[in-house]
Amino acid sequence: MVKIMDSWFTVNQLDDTTFAISEYGHWEKVHSYLLIGEEKAVLIDTGLGIDNIKRITDQLTNLPIIVLTTHVHWDHIGSHGEFKNIYVHKDEEDWLINGIKKLPIEQIRKDVSRDITIPTPKSVSPDTYKPFQGKPTGLLNDGDEIEIGNRKLTIFHTPGHSPGHISIFDNRCGYLFTGDLLYDKTPVYAFFPTTNPTELVQSLKKITDIPKVKKIFGGHNTIGLDASILQEVRNAVKELIEKDLVRFGTGIHKFEGFSVQF
Repeated sequence: MVKIMDSWFTVNQLDDTTFAISEYGHWEKVHSYLLIGEEKAVLIDTGLGIDNIKRITDQLTNLPIIVLTTHVHWDHIGSHGEFKNIYVHKDEEDWLINGIKKLPIEQIRKDVSRDITIPTPKSVSPDTYKPFQGKPTGLLNDGDEIEIGNRKLTIFHTPGHSPGHISIFDNRCGYLFTGDLLYDKTPVYAFFPTTNPTELVQSLKKITDIPKVKKIFGGHNTIGLDASILQEVRNAVKELIEKDLVRFGTGIHKFEGFSVQF
């Protein structure tokens, strides 16, 4: 097992070639994931940007890294500028280049600075923090397959939390990386102007139809949810639709193992 001691990041080895890189010192408790193939590696999201995640990936692999962006929110693109090959769903290319729509920099800086429990690098100041902006290397579409050497990843467009949100399925391991579509402890949300409750529910239904899922890895909170939660998700989708709750303003809806907020 690989052990890395770091002042900001916590590294958990999920198997021989898969790592969760977490930022537990911040209230968001964000996870990025490094998947190592025989020819390339994939980094799913790059974290908050409070510290440089490349310092960690450099210790874990010498292979060229492709960054796959689950969605263009500031807490998932923080270290994008450290990598050459960045991919994003086509519906959020504009957000990556020109900035996140309807999210003022003042709000972002407020969210960056609150509830931090461990020291941050002196080079980072909430007063000057700015999310990454830049042109992606390439664009992703639903159904795209990415081969990194004896490891094939499938892209699923799962909008709702954001227009170009994606989930990523590792066909070799049965891992489903769900970004901010599905995680536990705090609500998955679709109550901002740039979210869409109907699309979120459709996306939740979509991932329940993916065969051979063994484990689910979300962008926040617990690392690794049992695939059995997908049955609860299927039931939740049915209930939300039948009770006419899939619309803005209906609040937080709690189910076994997860919740959603509209």
